[in-house]
Amino acid sequence: MSDDLAAYMERITLMTFFCGYPLLYALVFFIAGKYEEKKTFARKLTSLLPLGYALSATLFLGLFLKNISVNYSLTNAAAPLSFLELWGLSAVLFWIPALSKKPVFSLLHSAIFLYLLLKDLFIYTISSTDKDMVRNDMKIYTLSLLINTGTFIVIALVSFILSTTRKNKKASGD
Repeated sequence: MSDDLAAYMERITLMTFFCGYPLLYALVFFIAGKYEEKKTFARKLTSLLPLGYALSATLFLGLFLKNISVNYSLTNAAAPLSFLELWGLSAVLFWIPALSKKPVFSLLHSAIFLYLLLKDLFIYTISSTDKDMVRNDMKIYTLSLLINTGTFIVIALVSFILSTTRKNKKASGD
């Protein structure tokens, strides 16, 4: 039973950090499509998506390292990581400019976590039991959407501040 609970908690944690990203991705592309006449604005918004995803992954990495340090023992140190944990940790690679140039890669990376949510919803809506699980998954999805939106906004603000600072330096230096 404890292994089932541990696996469930791991899946919940991963879903919290990553499964809300596809909806944010779709919303940003929808908003960017509305401003097609301002190509630079739309391109800038969509190019920041993988960096927001990487920031979410960095937050997950921080939580992961915190949990390792709190539960550090020889048995925990030697315990192998699950595929989903490795997949979630690999999202930190979106800080690399070569990977972040194609936002669709970050969408494909997050699709596995969205699949977990959709699978849970499908299983629990078919069965008449565990309606609380559906409510719990929806709360997790909402939290994930808030985390991903927050990290995207932070990245967008930092990008805006940096570009404004560069423009001001260029204008004052000329």
